[in-house]
Formats: sequence, C-alpha cells, structure tokens
Amino acid sequence: MMVLAGRPSEVSAAIHPMPTVLREGPYRFFFYSADSEEPPHVHIERDDNKAKFWLDPVRLEDNKGFGRHELNRIHKLVGENADDLLRSWNEFFEPQDTDRERAEGDRN
Repeated sequence: MMVLAGRPSEVSAAIHPMPTVLREGPYRFFFYSADSEEPPHVHIERDDNKAKFWLDPVRLEDNKGFGRHELNRIHKLVGENADDLLRSWNEFFEPQDTDRERAEGDRN
C-alpha cells in the first residue's frame, strides 16, 4: 500500500501531475492533468494564493487569496501569453485524447 505524506498540494501533485507552463515574476502558471474534460484554462499560484483563468476568451474563473490589483496584473499576463498557454494546453491534452481514442478503437 502506498502512503502519500505531505501537504495536500504535494499529495495531489503525486497523483495528478501539474506541468508548469510559464513562470513570470512570482507566479507559476500550470495545468492539472485531471482537467482535460474542462475548457482550456490555466491555474496560477503565488505562495498560498491561487487563481484559475479560462483561456478563450481570457476571463477569471476562480480566485483564492489574490487582491483586485494583483488579479488585474495576472489577468494581463494571461492575456499577453494566451496564445502560448493555449498551445501548451493543446499539446499537453491532445496526446491523451488521441491515446484514449486509439484504445477505444481497439476495443471496437
């Protein structure tokens, strides 16, 4: 039996990889690998603060801890990098979809 120790975010990372796609100043931009069923989006964290932005169109989905001024700054960063973030999303999730479709085709 495998026992995972550590903070909840460390345990989650062990179960669901979280690829970092951009670092800008104090911010880490990343995806949760389990988010493939949702529309394209990116998670941003700094310290214990977290936010989630949809990528097309760019808009705030969730915020835990960031103030309004900082959220505006993050929104601008997401907008400036939206094309690259969306490309990273597609590169990360599309291979999984292709593998899943291939496996389903093998069963038919």
